[in-house]
Amino acid sequence: MAAPAALSGLAGRVRHRQTVRMMIELRASGISATPDLTLRPWRDDDLRALLDAYRDPVLRRWTSVPVTSLAEGRRWLDRARQDWDDGRRYTFAVLEEQTDGPRLVANVVLKGITPQRPVPEVGYWTASWARGRGVAPRAVTALSRWAFDRFPDVARLDLLHQVDNVASCRVAQKSGFVFQELVPARPPFPLDGHRHTLDAG
Repeated sequence: MAAPAALSGLAGRVRHRQTVRMMIELRASGISATPDLTLRPWRDDDLRALLDAYRDPVLRRWTSVPVTSLAEGRRWLDRARQDWDDGRRYTFAVLEEQTDGPRLVANVVLKGITPQRPVPEVGYWTASWARGRGVAPRAVTALSRWAFDRFPDVARLDLLHQVDNVASCRVAQKSGFVFQELVPARPPFPLDGHRHTLDAG
């Protein structure tokens, strides 16, 4: 069993990471007549918006973790929060300011921040009501800039998608990621994929 001083130090580090998580907020400027975007860590009060987004069959087709109930939504948010605190994965809710307040429009994530994985991966989805307005490319670009600033040892980011996800391929291109290769299928996705990369600097 760890000594009380060691446990106290661990608790302090966890609290510090939680405080840092709550303070992080990224911005992505609007284009044409579209509002600016705010990227921040997910919160418990995002639960309803998360469930609304996952009612979309297109979104469910491309994601591997279902969110179809309050319990699944809470588990999803708990995992996102725990991954932030562990420093392994950074998931941002993307919000757009509207006349009645901010509305969830997308999710972006930086995953694989471990010594065993020198090239982290960027992932994303866009809520059905926000597609076709450049939300995902702006959010991915903001996340990528933050990743290179936050982790100076990271020289490159990967972005992967299944070959038949044409919309995701367009997002990669608009975000500055360059197609590199075709990668073999891997569970739970049945088809081969594209790997795009973005270099630091």
